[in-house]
Amino acid sequence: MEIVLHTAATDIPEADWAQFDHDDDPFVSRAFLGTAEKVGAGGTAMGWQAQHLALYDDNVLIGLLPLYLRTHSFGDFSRDWNWASAWQRAGLDYYPKLVSGMPYTPSPGPRLLVRQGIDREPVATALIEAALEATRRLNASSWQCLFVEEDDRARLAAAGLLLRRGVQFHWFNRAYRDFDDFLTRFTADKRKKLKRERRLVRESGLRLVARHGDEIDVPLWHIIHRQYRDTFARYGNHPAFPVEFFIEAGALLARRMVVFIAFRDETPVASAICYRDANTLYGRHWGTAIDMPGLHFELCYYQGIEYCIRHGLQGFEPGAQGEHKLARGFEPVATWSAFWIAHPGMRRAVADFIVREDSAMQDYEAETATHLPFKSPA
Repeated sequence: MEIVLHTAATDIPEADWAQFDHDDDPFVSRAFLGTAEKVGAGGTAMGWQAQHLALYDDNVLIGLLPLYLRTHSFGDFSRDWNWASAWQRAGLDYYPKLVSGMPYTPSPGPRLLVRQGIDREPVATALIEAALEATRRLNASSWQCLFVEEDDRARLAAAGLLLRRGVQFHWFNRAYRDFDDFLTRFTADKRKKLKRERRLVRESGLRLVARHGDEIDVPLWHIIHRQYRDTFARYGNHPAFPVEFFIEAGALLARRMVVFIAFRDETPVASAICYRDANTLYGRHWGTAIDMPGLHFELCYYQGIEYCIRHGLQGFEPGAQGEHKLARGFEPVATWSAFWIAHPGMRRAVADFIVREDSAMQDYEAETATHLPFKSPA
């Protein structure tokens, strides 16, 4: 078997990507990663230097680990904001670091990709060992495998990586017939508040539609992107993805990209950009040109819930943070990231920190669960 580091996702043919056991996850795709790298959002200029680790057996690609060499932490949601200064105080360099994660996308998903029909265990183990070797060879401070699924989590822990808990808020489809059926689980007061919130948007006269990536033309993408960009700027943040990314990725991902759009007459005034696979909807970006109470919740949450029910999707992950999601029926769930720290002393320090942090994260998850809007079970 041979390990090759690819400096672009597009170096790997689409036919090979399609053979991996990634459950059609939109982010672990050549379309998403290749486009992000090509137009700059996930490229070297933005601090995402691709080092995708590919495992070949007799020239057949049997395993892949998306991997980036990073010189800062913006956009990877690793929550390591203070670690660089700790390394500096110890007389060490924190950057570069290696990250297995999706640019600007804190979504749990597959990371150790194995060709379908092949025994997963030896391939996944070989990918982990190769990542550790790449960390040493590239003189990186760490390898961070972010937002991993349960299956990968167990393997990474067995390989000696430190597991770190996070909390997100996800919605689960419990065989709801429609949105009103979902609301029957709410207490009367919470249900009344949510209905009033939706009624304000409905009575505003806005027309709400859902369009997939291949149903959006270039002029509409420019309007959607301007709203996305201006909303980021309004809060002093950087809009990572240029309009070229959405134009190209939308065409490639097709129905795996979903955009909820509010029209005033024929003018688009707000939008929420999402992605999907066969089971889950993923909320990502919001933008608006108007100020209307409740419109953010309608486009970013309620339209997505209705879409999931209508299309039989089992879950909706609207992104990181946001305790306001609790009142809308999104439940706290644990997320997991894995860290291999090269320096033994810093590894001990990080391990101690993670143990102390984990207790607080468990308390936070339990506390937020007490604020869900649902009726107490019988």
